[in-house]
Amino acid sequence: MTLLRPFSSPAVDLTGQSILITGGTGSFGKSIVRELIAHHRPRKVIVFSRDEYRQSVMAAEWQDQTEILRFFIGDVRDADRLELAMRGVDTVIHAAAMKHVTISEYNPLECIRTNVGGAENIVRASLRTGVKKVIALSTDKAANPVNLYGASKLASDKIFVAANALSGRDGARFSVVRYGNVVGSRGSIVPLFEKMLANGAQELPITDERMTRFWITLEQGVQFVLSSLAMMDGGEVFVPRIPSMKVVDLVTALAPGIPHRVVGIRPGEKLHEVMITEDDARSTVMLSDRYVMLPAFAEHRRGKAISGTLVDERFRYASDTNDEWADVAMLRGMLKAPRE
Repeated sequence: MTLLRPFSSPAVDLTGQSILITGGTGSFGKSIVRELIAHHRPRKVIVFSRDEYRQSVMAAEWQDQTEILRFFIGDVRDADRLELAMRGVDTVIHAAAMKHVTISEYNPLECIRTNVGGAENIVRASLRTGVKKVIALSTDKAANPVNLYGASKLASDKIFVAANALSGRDGARFSVVRYGNVVGSRGSIVPLFEKMLANGAQELPITDERMTRFWITLEQGVQFVLSSLAMMDGGEVFVPRIPSMKVVDLVTALAPGIPHRVVGIRPGEKLHEVMITEDDARSTVMLSDRYVMLPAFAEHRRGKAISGTLVDERFRYASDTNDEWADVAMLRGMLKAPRE
């Protein structure tokens, strides 16, 4: 497997489109804005988020793009504000979410209002304003969830898939992308370890030596979302074929010779991550670079089903049984990839 599996085919044509990105000041949001401005020809890119400071920083960074780039303060919990922001929008990329596992466990109602209520608001606003396509970012934690964050994102995924039954023959199409941990994104383990090392740490904490995770770079994540946007018909959940890694190998890649200390699995944390369960396998097809979970209900299908090889009904896409693994050398290469 190559270090950066290309996810650029099929190419998406966003020429002349107005694109709104929720959570647009986050790691993914900033990266996809940069990609859209540099390599596509959109009419307008709207950054929708509730953080005015980060918006001001982005505005200063792209002050030469004022004809294309717009900033809209708002929260996905606010349906009216979303509807105002989506007027004239062709495509919505929904990246806003409450993502921290432990904080979500301690603040369940806030997590549900953002991740579940926010998904409903995106759907309603899209249907009312004539948006053509909506693609929502999910997480590996949504498959067989054991924490509230994962459960809320599973509910969100179901809302977006089912929205295709509400939009009518010519209405908006809704799909989901689901992938693993993003190397170096805010809140991931990599910046935490790097900060500890910079402060002179003599050991690094890991929860369990057996733990495995899926990993993807920020650049790969952006390309995967855009290529999924190009091929979506409505109702699909797109899952990239990406490598797994052992957490102990991550420590070795980051800090050779630095020992680790086992601190135990935190509440709501899995030993291994799953992106496709055996029950989902019955409606999953495999392509060269991704799996596609097709909608189980006929009324949730908007177009012609994506053709691919149907996986075995016993198939399970999990980080511990994956057939692609990142070794220390590959991990070091991934750590050098662009980050926010």
